[in-house]
Amino acid sequence: MPRVSEITDDGGDPVLKPIFDRQRETFGDLLNPTKVMAHCPPILQAAQQLGRSFEQSGKLPKGMLPLIYLRVASINGCPF
Repeated sequence: MPRVSEITDDGGDPVLKPIFDRQRETFGDLLNPTKVMAHCPPILQAAQQLGRSFEQSGKLPKGMLPLIYLRVASINGCPF
């Protein structure tokens, strides 16, 4: 049983609804970090903006970021 409950219903929150909809469309369900950070929608929104900033910075070659994500997932034992 997780220590922090997971939120899977946006409850009509204007911040959570588009995030939840986008993740369900992209991944088929919500990612676990999203379910936990949904307790504080502004933090969830800021974390997603931070993640997008890496993609938008232009500091890495375009094909490099997916490889980095895959390597980090592998190191962390994530089944991606």
